[in-house]
Amino acid sequence: ETVRLEEEINYLENFIDLQVSRYHKEIDVNFVKHIDNSNTKVAPLLFIILLENAFKHGVETLTDSAYISMKLTSDIECITFNIENNYTPDEKPEHKGIGLKNLESRLALIYPERYQLEISKDSATYSVQLRIDRT
Repeated sequence: ETVRLEEEINYLENFIDLQVSRYHKEIDVNFVKHIDNSNTKVAPLLFIILLENAFKHGVETLTDSAYISMKLTSDIECITFNIENNYTPDEKPEHKGIGLKNLESRLALIYPERYQLEISKDSATYSVQLRIDRT
């Protein structure tokens, strides 16, 4: 099952609005989109896992200067989603979630040999790049 990429973008934007209104602090959220075709389709709910993690492990743990920067692009070759957020390096999660593992499993099932998921982390920044080849 697939949905139009524009529907996923709307879902992400609604989630951002909801989360920003929940927190009583300033959050800098930047979401850049470059979509070549409004009929581009993608498996649903792939990107939300990454956005949820950015809020949960970044925004939620920071007292100030929280940011999330996202870029979603689509062209004839691929769909690319980049997300970066800052976090408090001292914070240790109480338990390890399964969101990223589930995402990787879904990608392997839906887009075998057609995706790349790269995760990088430094002392205060967490970033993920997801690329899905269209052919």
